[in-house]
Amino acid sequence: MPHTKPIKRFVNDIVDKMRVIVQRVTQASVAISGEIVGKIGIGFMVLCGFTHDDNDEDLLWTAGKIANLRIFSDADGVMNLALKDVNGDILLVSQFTLHALTKKGNRPSYIMAARPEVAEVMYNKFIKMLEQTTCKKIETGRFGADMQVSLVNDGPATIIIDSKNRQ
Repeated sequence: MPHTKPIKRFVNDIVDKMRVIVQRVTQASVAISGEIVGKIGIGFMVLCGFTHDDNDEDLLWTAGKIANLRIFSDADGVMNLALKDVNGDILLVSQFTLHALTKKGNRPSYIMAARPEVAEVMYNKFIKMLEQTTCKKIETGRFGADMQVSLVNDGPATIIIDSKNRQ
């Protein structure tokens, strides 16, 4: 009997999605040319990367997921508290390299990342959605700038969220 299972190809294995890395921190800052442009104490350091297929629904879902993510410890030491429960803040930095493809060769490809003119619009919308969802000002880096990020990862606790993988 012939093999009837579909053959997966490399391109079909790639799912375009917004990707964020959320790190629980005791402090974080971002500097440009030695000047601190964003700084927080307890909260989340969030790196975000966009693809050409991302839309407002992805942004809104991801903002809600971040705002309600319960990864702060309660009185019993259980990760059961959300950002609002600890009066935490968010430092958000755009990072297209989250969509690096490394399957071929040693030089990553960034073809899955949204073009800068698209990603910047998404980034600014995402900032506003996070502010609306958390009712707090979001600290940020500067889109497209060469930035130096410093943080103290608490735990460590690091969570990867993909907007199209909503399991």
